[in-house]
Amino acid sequence: MKSSNLHRAMSNFLVSTLQASDLQRLQSQRAGETRLGQALRFIHPDLPLPQGLHEAKAQGVKYVIVGVPEDVGPRANFGNGGAALGFQAFLGRFLNVQANAFVKGSEILLLGEVNLADIQAKSASLSASDEAQLAELRAHVQTIDGRVSSVLKHVFDADLVPIVIGGGHNNAYPILQALSQSRGSGADCINLDPHCDFRLLEGRHSGNGFSYAHAAKYLSSYYVVGLHELKNAQTALDQMTQAGAGFTSYQEIFIRRETTFSQAVDKAIAYVGGGGSSKPVGLEVDTDSISGMPVSALTNCGLSVADAEHYVYKVATQLKQRVAYLHLAEAAPGQHPAGVAAGKSEAGQILTALVLAFVQTN
Repeated sequence: MKSSNLHRAMSNFLVSTLQASDLQRLQSQRAGETRLGQALRFIHPDLPLPQGLHEAKAQGVKYVIVGVPEDVGPRANFGNGGAALGFQAFLGRFLNVQANAFVKGSEILLLGEVNLADIQAKSASLSASDEAQLAELRAHVQTIDGRVSSVLKHVFDADLVPIVIGGGHNNAYPILQALSQSRGSGADCINLDPHCDFRLLEGRHSGNGFSYAHAAKYLSSYYVVGLHELKNAQTALDQMTQAGAGFTSYQEIFIRRETTFSQAVDKAIAYVGGGGSSKPVGLEVDTDSISGMPVSALTNCGLSVADAEHYVYKVATQLKQRVAYLHLAEAAPGQHPAGVAAGKSEAGQILTALVLAFVQTN
């Protein structure tokens, strides 16, 4: 194999790319209307991933949508599975949004999914209740880290903004790793989440992505909006404090009414330096912050979808030059009480709404 072909094969092994022809079965057609799936950009199928992304940038692309089809991270954190279907759920809704003057499909490249099918298969029968199998699950999360980070670094190196959908919140770590390595410095991060995900460094899982990122110096300033005071271990809260991280709790906003949700978002923006810093910012949403969302840790005591949309829009607008990515984690359609089909429909609708809130900040 020629060296150029070998390079293309190696870089493209990491991701299962999508083309327009792959999506026709998911799209509705109606005379006189154009759906967003018909207006998106796709990677050149014959180019190595880095070259294809740079070419897309030159053609006016700003955002790159990447799916992460895994649920190993939540399971390695003693949680439920199902997050592997989040990206599929998103596609079913997103592709059928109307393409009109309010959204620029030509600025969005739909890349595809990180190639994780083999890891999903190897981990399918493993149980976190068995100590040896738990260690295997956490080792698999490390493998996922490597693949996600490799794909995302190519996106950051092309000066594009990834929108990462699906999988557990463990993937915050490889995203921050890729961003830090691409930019040559640690990144700040704002996270909408009832959990701080700053658990002990006990092996990789969905509950310690940010503590691992901070330990590796990939994460600088960190702020959590909507942290639930009774859903976080004291050890995790102590580690957050030691790391200089901040938060506004769910109880402060919605129970004691000491501040408004919008004010809490303003505080988070100020905490990471607002417009006075040039450091990149990660925009994180754990979708289990949303009431009724089908996720691995479903809650009825959370935010509205509209609040989550406002959070995404406000951070992306006010930190426009700094926001380096959007990460939507933990959607698990199979956890919907009415079954997978209902879960895909609902999760897909909410994930789509959050992505549109992000890309409409132009």
